[in-house]
Amino acid sequence: MYTDGIQDGYPFVFQGRDNGILYWGQFAKKVKVSLGAFDGKSATGTPEMLGAARVQVDFWDAEDGYYLNGTYYGDKNLLAIGGATQYQGGHTASTIDFLMERKVPKGGAVSIESEYSNYNRLGGYDASYAKSQGGYGLASYLFGKKIGIGQFQVLGKYAKAEFTHGKTANYNQKTTEVNFNYVIKQFNARVMTFYRDIRFNAIRTNFWQAGVGLQVQM
Repeated sequence: MYTDGIQDGYPFVFQGRDNGILYWGQFAKKVKVSLGAFDGKSATGTPEMLGAARVQVDFWDAEDGYYLNGTYYGDKNLLAIGGATQYQGGHTASTIDFLMERKVPKGGAVSIESEYSNYNRLGGYDASYAKSQGGYGLASYLFGKKIGIGQFQVLGKYAKAEFTHGKTANYNQKTTEVNFNYVIKQFNARVMTFYRDIRFNAIRTNFWQAGVGLQVQM
């Protein structure tokens, strides 16, 4: 979930897509490169051009196409490393990410994922603080044996984000999350349960969340 202060903190247009131009290419099926230049004012309110770039390398199975998945539910063996950055008027937002997924017998999969993010006066989750940085680690296991019409999956995640250069004292956010899911048809049908605990060392109040969800896509 994108509530850890780390993931997907790049600036964006609230509704729709950024206005600009983009180049995207895939080489030898395993190297993806994208470069873009966008209207900064519509994305951040600042008139300077917003530049963006990303490179990803797949070392095992290839991930075809522009859109990628965080998991392939045992359909692929993945080892991927990527890096991305955005730049506007001397301000930057950068991330480095890693994904490993291996098939296990009977159609299951084990996944390990991590990311480090650094938002330097561009993007981030708390507009009162000019800089934030942090990282997370995630591990999941999809059981290969079917129970009824689906498979069970357990997932755990830990993240830490630091917010600095703000109007008040610096603070840290630590997020711990556990999911227990019943996967019926990969992304198209599943039942999800989660528990999330978010703690701060200052400024904000600790809280926790829990929930159950149903996802169905035709």
